[in-house]
Amino acid sequence: MPLTIASESNQQIDESSRILFAQRCSDAITRARETGGEAIASITLPVAPQTDPSAVVFASRRAGEAWFCFEQPERDGSALATLGSVRTLVGEGVDRFGEVAKAWRALAAQAFCDPPEGPAGSGLVAVGGFAFAQAGGASPGWSGYPSACLDVPEVALARSGSDVRLTLSALATPDDTVEELTARIAARIAELRTATLPLIDPAPAGAYRVISAMPPEHYVSAVERAVERIRAGELEKVVLAREVQVHAPIDHDPAAIFGVLREGFSGCYLYCVGRGDTTFLGASPELLVRREGQRASTVAIAGSARRSADPAVDDHLGEQLMRSTKDLEEQAIVVRQIVRTLRPLSLWVTSPEEPSVVKIANIQHLATPIRAQLTSPVAAIDLAGMLHPTPAVGAEPAQRAKDLIPALEGLDRGWYAGPVGWSDVHQDGEFCVALRCALLRGKIAACYAGVGVVRDSDPAAELAETELKLAAILPVVCG
Repeated sequence: MPLTIASESNQQIDESSRILFAQRCSDAITRARETGGEAIASITLPVAPQTDPSAVVFASRRAGEAWFCFEQPERDGSALATLGSVRTLVGEGVDRFGEVAKAWRALAAQAFCDPPEGPAGSGLVAVGGFAFAQAGGASPGWSGYPSACLDVPEVALARSGSDVRLTLSALATPDDTVEELTARIAARIAELRTATLPLIDPAPAGAYRVISAMPPEHYVSAVERAVERIRAGELEKVVLAREVQVHAPIDHDPAAIFGVLREGFSGCYLYCVGRGDTTFLGASPELLVRREGQRASTVAIAGSARRSADPAVDDHLGEQLMRSTKDLEEQAIVVRQIVRTLRPLSLWVTSPEEPSVVKIANIQHLATPIRAQLTSPVAAIDLAGMLHPTPAVGAEPAQRAKDLIPALEGLDRGWYAGPVGWSDVHQDGEFCVALRCALLRGKIAACYAGVGVVRDSDPAAELAETELKLAAILPVVCG
């Protein structure tokens, strides 16, 4: 019988599941004592099909704990939402992806858990993200978001269609007892509840203020300098971002903002990462990588145009985008770099000869899906590290991004334009590129957007394009 998570707490699992979990806790403690280390005990259970994973997480999260939501509603209601952390995996420096991937493989190999059957992301998982730069997230504003950080959650809910699974996990050490671990999980289950996502306050007492972290003239100047370097032959392309801060009269509500994003951007990857008193959330159109066994897929996105409420005008704008030399050049650079990265790992890599136009709420993009058959399984986290940063968010050649981008932008991107997602015990997983996003801290929301600069870029037009992309998130955080 599937577990039903109601609006009230005091949920309980059935007796047979309780006995199975207790046995796995006993096995994990034994292994921890044998190795002098740690081991995870985990169990995955069916949940009532009407369960909204993110709604449960927003309603049940404890103050200050790590939590995570990752959805793509139009893909059969795909969702993964988690609470707490039994183990945090952190990496830094040049090999930060490799460090986290290695730690996750080692932890998963010692776990007593169910195989990841059912919805993508079900079973024992590691969730979180990576900063854009290897030293990113060092500024005070990004406190709690190190350059590489995945959490193995205590509670995880995964959904695809009407199939919803709940995974409960406990970390066993040599000093633990079965009674302590099972009591800890029983208390956690009892706290699970659900509630409708709240609405944004339509009339707060006070006004919202939108402030550019840097004057718009600074951004125009940065684009000018980038174009000069491109025309001098130093690089082909570079993406430059802006930060705009929204100062609200009341604290920003991540649950309400997430709900609005879900309604307006159901075709995007919706993500929400909670750390202490801050939340990083957004709606990204861009998949960095999805690994399913020996199949890998990604989407190259570059080039943008506005939408129109008039269908004829909207189609015309899309046609102009498909004929834009500047945007087609951006798109080709991204595709070439991704294919070049995947080819040595793959039996074959395939992509359409021409991009298509992808339309989302307020903007349309050129997009090229790319698929590969890997010669051997490469972990999703490792693939993310190999592909990041693509020229869609970095530079081409990629090594130019390390010093040039922060020098021109004058900001710490933190997790903006970095990979956010998850990996399971089979090393499958999915990471999007964290775009159209905001970092919420109390009454302040730092919003980010960037555009690709190439030889023919017009600085004023690139500034206008950042405004178009910021329009995806600014109206939401401005109430």
